[in-house]
Amino acid sequence: MTATERPAAEAPAGRRTDQEASSGQRVADWFDGRLGTHTLGRRYLRKVFPDHWSFLLGEICLWSFVVLILTGVYLTLFFHPSMNEVMYNGSYVPLNGVRMSEAYASTLDISFDVRGGLLIRQMHHWAALIFIAGMLMHMMRHFFTGSFRKPREVNWLFGWTLLFLGLFEGLFGYSLPDDLLSGTGMRFVDGAILSVPVIGTYLSFFIFGGEFPGHDIIARFYSLHILVIPGIMAALLVAHLILVFYHKHTQFPGPGKTERNVVGAPFMPVYMAKAGGFFFLVFGVIALISAIATINPVWAYGPYRADQVSTGAQPDWYLGFAEGLVRIMPGWEINVAGHTLVLGVLIPIVVFPLLLLFIGVYPFLESWITGDKREHHLLDRPRNRPIRTSIGTAWISVYLILLAGGGNDIVATRFHLSINTVTWAVRIAVFVVPVLVFVATRRICLGLQRRDRELVLHGRETGVIKRLPHGEFVEVHKPLSAAELHTLTRHEQPRPLELGPARDANGVPGPDGRARRLRVLLSRGLYGDGTQVAKPTAEEYEAHQEAHRVSEPGPPDG
Repeated sequence: MTATERPAAEAPAGRRTDQEASSGQRVADWFDGRLGTHTLGRRYLRKVFPDHWSFLLGEICLWSFVVLILTGVYLTLFFHPSMNEVMYNGSYVPLNGVRMSEAYASTLDISFDVRGGLLIRQMHHWAALIFIAGMLMHMMRHFFTGSFRKPREVNWLFGWTLLFLGLFEGLFGYSLPDDLLSGTGMRFVDGAILSVPVIGTYLSFFIFGGEFPGHDIIARFYSLHILVIPGIMAALLVAHLILVFYHKHTQFPGPGKTERNVVGAPFMPVYMAKAGGFFFLVFGVIALISAIATINPVWAYGPYRADQVSTGAQPDWYLGFAEGLVRIMPGWEINVAGHTLVLGVLIPIVVFPLLLLFIGVYPFLESWITGDKREHHLLDRPRNRPIRTSIGTAWISVYLILLAGGGNDIVATRFHLSINTVTWAVRIAVFVVPVLVFVATRRICLGLQRRDRELVLHGRETGVIKRLPHGEFVEVHKPLSAAELHTLTRHEQPRPLELGPARDANGVPGPDGRARRLRVLLSRGLYGDGTQVAKPTAEEYEAHQEAHRVSEPGPPDG
């Protein structure tokens, strides 16, 4: 017998032998001996998660994605992704005898003949809208609080890629029914592809399998929609969650919260129970909305025909800004080397990814400007980073303006305006409104910083008016608690970079090149004069407290 062997009869202290252990314990021991489940469970199941309402945005994304998978699997059992023409003879009488594709006919069958089919279809569509809305809000929450900083840049890219893929996944799924509305959207996509210089025609023929609309596009989109993109998104989602576990959760500043700890509830059983309950809440809300609010009634549009266009055709909200870019762009064309460039479409399809790309690369841009290479696990309050917050709100304003531009015909008819007036208003607003939003947001953030400074120095207003012995009336202020003071003064206030001397003592030119000068200029924009309100120092706080005690003596006797 070697020193590492142990007879079966000599079980470790406190551990039952196979004869004494229950069947469940034996199964657990079997898995632990091969997979290390006990060690993993002890390490990760007690992991702490902070408790803040904004973290629920990420869970809305996760659970709506689960609803998408569940409802999508159900729909694949009945949907026929074929553009072969058939004569419809189903439950929806107004379309009986109309020629249509198998894809559209099967969508009608799902809506009217499959038990629960219409509810599942609408749950799938509503879940898609909520999923993308949740991702956008979740990403903006990370942007405004600065949680994208080291070490979470890669996880930010995973989330950004999920959002980008989600836009196209929604487009492909929206196009599968082959109804007149989605077909109009496909014609829009074909026009955008054709505007690509030199290779646009070849791309269109390759994607559609011939001249638009071809006979293969539904089957191709179907494969992308149910297999390729969901597989990539699922892999990214798993990687995203693994990195969340690995890096630990960020948290807002507060008493006892540092860059080296996490204050909150353990993963098991508290967080797991709350997350499980939230899944059923999200599922129930989506089911309720789907049961009472009709979305995408394909039977009202009819089958797609290349010679018809649906009245008031609008894409889903998340792609409305892309269409808005095209609608407000002047119909410019130029000829270059014998090729006609349709700038009215080409420029928008270039700007569309650039708007998203800016948000995707911003963490790396900010890190390069500031030169900050430290790890950050505490979040910023948006008011304490006014320039970043202003950039984010300006970006959102561009998105919303273009979304309104994508529905310029609807806006014009609903408000009885000229469509030209609406289009020109959106064109001007795209350049003017983001600047106004940036300036207004910056001023609001600075105003909130001044308010925090006053709260720290003078305390909170009580509404109680007190008369001093010499006749002066003052309002009594209640000093903030130590926890409140910590929250309001915990944040850092970085200083902008500075250029070195042009020449050193020996007359050698300094190392500052163009890149360095650009970094210094941008860092002054982020953290220079007029971008921060100095938070109170300990000396200022003590001086104000002493002055407060002197100016507000206790009430006179009697």
